[in-house]
Amino acid sequence: MLKILVANSKGGCGKSTIATNLAAYYAQDGKNTVLVDTDRQGSSQHWCEKRAGFAHPVLPVPGIRSDWRAHVPKGTQRVVIDAPAAIRPVDVEAFLDDLDALLIPVLPSRFDLEASEHFIQGIAQLGRIKRGKVAVGLVANRLKPWTNASHQALDEMKALPFPIVAQIRDSQGYVLMSGLGKSIFDYSSEAIRSHQEDWEKMLRWLKKLD
Repeated sequence: MLKILVANSKGGCGKSTIATNLAAYYAQDGKNTVLVDTDRQGSSQHWCEKRAGFAHPVLPVPGIRSDWRAHVPKGTQRVVIDAPAAIRPVDVEAFLDDLDALLIPVLPSRFDLEASEHFIQGIAQLGRIKRGKVAVGLVANRLKPWTNASHQALDEMKALPFPIVAQIRDSQGYVLMSGLGKSIFDYSSEAIRSHQEDWEKMLRWLKKLD
């Protein structure tokens, strides 16, 4: 069972977008997939509920209670955990004992980079992270590749202690699809495939952990 936490202390960085699309990819790939929503707003859980009648559903598990692990069914192959807003490194530590990977979405703005850097440096000091027991990858999210700001942000992210495992372009499509309980992996048009390609590096990185 591969377990992945998506977290950042900075709100609005796209945690739920990353978590839901990743869960949908695994479901589309035929894996029994659970999405654990630890945020009280319940955005990821609502997304799962909208998806319930689809050919490739994702099982929602509320993660607010500490016993959420007991509600993950036997036979689950993938667990994606959408962390709560304002999570701290010390809070992340509670997930690490049975975690395989941590994804940290970062937006390409000065404010977001500074806020995320503090969180990332704290993550780097956690024992299981320092010992290499849990893989950590940065996700450069909502990039505008045609702008100098995005290129500068990527250069600054390369100086952080973890690798950039995905560069995801900004698109309103993510917003529209999330409202339908869908993801970019539920479509096969040429325009959508170009966005799916943004995820390939991350998916290969995660596959090595399985």
